[in-house]
Amino acid sequence: MAIELNRPALRHARALIRDGEVVRDERDDWSEAAPSADDENAFIDREGWTEYSHWHLGVDRDENGHTKKAYSFPFGDFRKVHRSGVISGESRAGQFDHDEIRDALKSLLELIDAE
Repeated sequence: MAIELNRPALRHARALIRDGEVVRDERDDWSEAAPSADDENAFIDREGWTEYSHWHLGVDRDENGHTKKAYSFPFGDFRKVHRSGVISGESRAGQFDHDEIRDALKSLLELIDAE
């Protein structure tokens, strides 16, 4: 498993934040705000795998890009970036030594908090 930073997703997240598409919630709110498996499936059916990938800062290029297993570190609900998702992802990325993803999430959090 070689999870790397999904740069198109990072660009997408930055654009959403610049456009004010942010929920400024707290870390513990992510368990309620994160999309359910049914929400994910509906989004994939409606928008496709490329759009789905744009909501995840981690990508495992060894996995099939048309499976959820290929994507990790979600940061939003398919409409807005959630501060809670960014914080949760930053913590998880740090725990599992995904330093580039952790640093990208930290930069997103700083961008959110600067607004």
